[in-house]
Amino acid sequence: MTGAAVAVLGAGSWGTALARLLADNGCSVRLWDRDPAHSARIGIDRENKRYLPGAALPPTVEVTADLPAALNGADAVVFAVPGGAMRNVAERARLALPPDALIISAAKGLEPSGLRMSEVAAEALECGAAQIVALSGPNLAVELAAGMPTATVVASVASEARQRAQQLFHTRHTPVFRVYTSDDVAGVELGGAVKNVIAIGAGLCDGLGFGDNTKAALMTRGLAETVRLGTAIGARADTFMGLSGVGDLMATGASNLSRNYRIGAAIGRGASLDDALATVGQVAEGVPTTSALYRLAGSAGIEMPLACALYGVLFSGSDPREAITALMLRPPRAEGGETRPDRFEPA
Repeated sequence: MTGAAVAVLGAGSWGTALARLLADNGCSVRLWDRDPAHSARIGIDRENKRYLPGAALPPTVEVTADLPAALNGADAVVFAVPGGAMRNVAERARLALPPDALIISAAKGLEPSGLRMSEVAAEALECGAAQIVALSGPNLAVELAAGMPTATVVASVASEARQRAQQLFHTRHTPVFRVYTSDDVAGVELGGAVKNVIAIGAGLCDGLGFGDNTKAALMTRGLAETVRLGTAIGARADTFMGLSGVGDLMATGASNLSRNYRIGAAIGRGASLDDALATVGQVAEGVPTTSALYRLAGSAGIEMPLACALYGVLFSGSDPREAITALMLRPPRAEGGETRPDRFEPA
């Protein structure tokens, strides 16, 4: 879709990185931020010094705080806002949204209700699922902006929508962004949401001074919980073995560039949740997602001991070291493949 007009809603590090990528792909881009002062500063500096310093904006990126102006004539609209802001921003965008615009959710998280971001967008925009694409993968904004080879997956129930999204983002002449497609929207979105929770746990392990054995066990069993929940809500197990599952988990569960990992590491070193969030200074999607996941697992009757333990650490005052100890002392059992080849056993 070279030459397409694209509105990118959300001028954090991720939205800014995507705006730069789309401009480099030949799109005309309007990057929207809700804060007029921040928007103006980016426009003057031609750089998002607050969230993505050192990454210059191409001339074809226009920065604005005027939402209807950003949406005017857009062929595609990318929602790169925090998950907690998705519904509000989508509701505000609804009346100005071009009727045939492709909607791309680049947000990762769950609403407190358990709804995924594409489901929130569909409700708030009053549009069908066939118009919406979810983008997810091991995509650290800083590395993408630096031009490091990166891959992602775009998922939609509609073949045309996911192919349009693939054409928008895939870089053909530079080895920067390789885009795969999927029709498993639930799997792609759930993988991208739950990996943030697991990344908090991985950071917690490092903050407590445990080694790679501990972190590997936590991440692997966390992935097993993700598959168990995902297949219960209709996702395919193999999706979680792809970019939006194990791929994203590898990137965020061991990288200091990951906000969620840094939150966990800080808590493991003794910081409170509030202090850890203040230190990171940006939204860490894994924190609200942990709460939503705890409720979703309970309502669905899915056993997720790791997610429940992390909920206790973040919201109920559980001691992190004692939480890890309790997980390790659970009764021994077989790993999934030993007893039921088609399913994962509880952690």
